[in-house]
Amino acid sequence: MKPININDKLALINDHWNPRIAADLNGQQIRFVKIIGEFPFHKHEHEDEMFFVVKGKMKIDFEDHFEEVNQNEFLIVPANVIHRPVAEQEVELMMFVTEKNSNTGNLENHAKKKDTKKLEKI
Repeated sequence: MKPININDKLALINDHWNPRIAADLNGQQIRFVKIIGEFPFHKHEHEDEMFFVVKGKMKIDFEDHFEEVNQNEFLIVPANVIHRPVAEQEVELMMFVTEKNSNTGNLENHAKKKDTKKLEKI
């Protein structure tokens, strides 16, 4: 049991759209990721997703509207809701998801990550 410094963990990430597991919590995972550009529209049929913006600002597109999420804000996308994260500039995120959560939800494509590695301790 040691504190985890969010900024230190995010400093270890040098790529985009490649989530890393920072911790496990009661069947949930805390993941860190850096994003830029837009991700494909997708949904997670059985899982909610929480996006917490540590640095920057992003929007999440839905079928009929979008929501801006600014630094130090979070947004929860309910299960089975089609969405797409978009970042005009690099955004640093902390995400709360289930262990089974795939970053691409119902899509099978090259961006799918298995999230099997934890960040190294620093």
